[in-house]
Amino acid sequence: MKTFRVPKNIVFGWGALDYLKQVDGSKAFIVSDKTMDEVGIVNKVKDYLQEAGLETQTFVDVEPDPSRETVAAGVKLMHAFGPDWIISLGGGSSMDAAKAMWVFYEYPDISWEKAFAETPKLRNKARFIAIATTSGTGSEVTCAAVITNRNANPAVKDVIASNEITPDIAITDPELAASMSPRVTAATGMDVLTHAIESYTSIAATEIDRALAIRAIQMVFRSLPKAYADGRNQIAREDMHTASLMAGMAFTNSFLGIVHSVAHQLGSQFGVPHGDANSLMLPYGIKFNSIAVSDKYMEIANALNLKFDGEKDAVDKLIEAIFQLQKDIGQPQTIQGRGIGEEEFNTKLNDLAQSAINDICVFCNPRVPSLQDMKDLYIKAFNGNL
Repeated sequence: MKTFRVPKNIVFGWGALDYLKQVDGSKAFIVSDKTMDEVGIVNKVKDYLQEAGLETQTFVDVEPDPSRETVAAGVKLMHAFGPDWIISLGGGSSMDAAKAMWVFYEYPDISWEKAFAETPKLRNKARFIAIATTSGTGSEVTCAAVITNRNANPAVKDVIASNEITPDIAITDPELAASMSPRVTAATGMDVLTHAIESYTSIAATEIDRALAIRAIQMVFRSLPKAYADGRNQIAREDMHTASLMAGMAFTNSFLGIVHSVAHQLGSQFGVPHGDANSLMLPYGIKFNSIAVSDKYMEIANALNLKFDGEKDAVDKLIEAIFQLQKDIGQPQTIQGRGIGEEEFNTKLNDLAQSAINDICVFCNPRVPSLQDMKDLYIKAFNGNL
């Protein structure tokens, strides 16, 4: 038996944020970051919710790669306020933090280990709305939340993966993403591409997942360079916001793979933003997995109208196309190109590899890696040697 789960309601397209005016409830707790607050989007969401008759409170202290401490601070305010709606507003960090807060709001005594291993049933106190302001993570429709444990040495990203934390309502209004800088547009766009490609080749993927993933891949190649060059290009912005949504719908059901496993550690140990880390590792992950799923990469290459001669050549052409896309949008193509020095990299290599092989995303990768494979992936990506 197979399942496919997404939020009950998905509201998307220009003007989708207006949906908040019809939310039925009494109190809404908004989880976001300082940037969303400073540009006025938090106030806009508050106004819409108040128009619907809801009392609001905000928490705007979510940082990139949110920590356990941030989650605890938000939960403390939630308990005092008593919301029946939790609203996440922002990119993946705000959504991840809000999802984790939701778990601890409903179960104050649960341990982190229990939350990660077996999330209990939610919606006893509150329901959840996720509003995406970046065209990247797809977290508005997913069953995952990534929280950084900075008390560990080295720091590690832990993943809550449970259908319980799939939002009840997802809102993706491309107008909210129109103010993203070219740099953020590039990084989040490469995150979409990685989600879609890893979803397509996951051992858990169904034809439903792959149908969403392959279309998202096409949309990224078609529209990411345009959105990067002109952030006010409405067609490109909507394409990328919808592609992010579709890739999220795909990977929340198929799960991901080795690229995310190695990228998570670049974020936790070097502070590389998630989209940038995925972009860096994607070509090397494809090359590693090609032994197992060259046929799937050939299908992707064919969908992109790439010219190739056989499966092996299709893999090479797909990787070349990704490298070219990275160049077109100003993305670094090696770990050292991110400004990470060789001495620091070598010092952390063993920890990177060990954390990566323990990452939950490994389990649906089409090729089983060894610890040495993980090290080799990092070394190749550091030097730029496929």
